[in-house]
Amino acid sequence: MRVLAAMSGGVDSAVAAARLVDAGHDVTGLHLALSKAPAALRCGSRGCCTREDADDARRVADRLGVPFYVWDLSDRFEADVIDDFVAEYAAGRTPNPCLRCNAAIKFAAVLDRGIALGYDAVATGHYARLVESRTDEVELHRAVDPAKDQSYVLGVLDQAQLRRALFPLGDSTKAEVRAEAVARGFAVAAKPDSHDICFIPDGDTAGFLAARLGTAPGDIVDESGQVLGRHDGAHAFTVGQRRGLHLGRPAPDGRPRHVLRVSVADNTVIVGPKERLAVASIEGGTPTWAARPRVGEWAGFAQVRAHGEPVPARFEASEEGVTVQLDTPILGVAPGQTVVGYEGNRVIVSATVLATAPAASL
Repeated sequence: MRVLAAMSGGVDSAVAAARLVDAGHDVTGLHLALSKAPAALRCGSRGCCTREDADDARRVADRLGVPFYVWDLSDRFEADVIDDFVAEYAAGRTPNPCLRCNAAIKFAAVLDRGIALGYDAVATGHYARLVESRTDEVELHRAVDPAKDQSYVLGVLDQAQLRRALFPLGDSTKAEVRAEAVARGFAVAAKPDSHDICFIPDGDTAGFLAARLGTAPGDIVDESGQVLGRHDGAHAFTVGQRRGLHLGRPAPDGRPRHVLRVSVADNTVIVGPKERLAVASIEGGTPTWAARPRVGEWAGFAQVRAHGEPVPARFEASEEGVTVQLDTPILGVAPGQTVVGYEGNRVIVSATVLATAPAASL
């Protein structure tokens, strides 16, 4: 099989590519240049996509003896991921750029171009498993290592994309992957994982948004409308946020306040106690099916964050949307996030959160 192995310059994609070579595939290493002005050096575990990362990927490809290319997808990344990220925050929503990148870049732009060039599949170093089913479906399952499972961020892929995907690390733990990298003599064996949004390597999301959207002073209020403080732009806040509120007065009971809602219409941030973040149901937009569509009602598990706890839930799906009734409330679900529905350990569906209903009336 001719395989494009996406190589970020990290240990996971290095070992994934090596395993593909060992399995006898015709492998080509591919590094994606996603930044228009990549930094020369990677700073610890922050960000990725630096020139250092590209060099690390090239060295692994050389060691494996496979062709290696760098594709400049910075324009596509800017339009489909960064601009979308900024627009979502400007609208008072909380997007997940990693899911957007997987859908629009790694398994759309790359896969489409790869197929046009005669490749059969795209492989990545994500921790997830693909299982061939008796119903001729390719099933996306959680990885063996629960601490590294990335099935949630891959939940935006559909059957057509899953049929062209390979995830060689799904049956391994992170410790096993690092040990294998050491045994293979890869210099990236001890390289730290990336933990930040790649295009905000300093971790200052509020500063990044302010540079793009400017400032727009407004009020921070409690649920009764009483003004508690001021902000420089509602777009800098997200549901559930506790830090950075800089309120002038404490809550009557002395407990921390959290962002409950962001009202873009009047540039207001509404805060309140943590328990008011509890959500009982979720309204999702047009579904993306990782499995054969399950139109109607079915039971499963809902997850709203990459490493969030899956919660038993009842789903009602149509072609237009998905309603999720949670058996146990989840705290701080924001419009713009993604809800992923599982059946056991298998991903079934994903949808963008449009609205939520509180567990207790606000």
